[in-house]
Amino acid sequence: MKTKVLMVCLGNICRSPLAEGVLKSKVDLSSVFVDSAGTAGYHIGKAPDARSIAVAKKHGLDISEQGCRKFTAQDLDDFDVIFAMDKSNYKNIIRLSRSKGQRQKVHLLLSNKDAIEKEVPDPYYGGEDGFEHVYQLINEACNRIAKEL
Repeated sequence: MKTKVLMVCLGNICRSPLAEGVLKSKVDLSSVFVDSAGTAGYHIGKAPDARSIAVAKKHGLDISEQGCRKFTAQDLDDFDVIFAMDKSNYKNIIRLSRSKGQRQKVHLLLSNKDAIEKEVPDPYYGGEDGFEHVYQLINEACNRIAKEL
């Protein structure tokens, strides 16, 4: 049975698609399923932000085929581990939970082991440098996660 991991940000176009792509590149996909979603439904069905696609490509990853989707309460049943990019999305996910078991599946992506920062900042309104910074934070976190899976 595959371990199912879900990466979650707000719109599912910047951070979580990158996190999905990065983690997929680090795990055995025959034993780990990785997906991503957003807590808001702003971009359902759309490809990731062009800047996320570009930074992924720069690091040898292709995330261009991903499609944005909205996080649902069903995801709390369907996934084994859920990583939120920031505290706001963490709280939104927890609000949808119906049990202690579901709440225990939800974590912030970053820990003190990964970076001084506790949250992956949203690069949407910034420039290219923000996307590279986000990639680096996600890459370090996914190195840890891949070892733990």
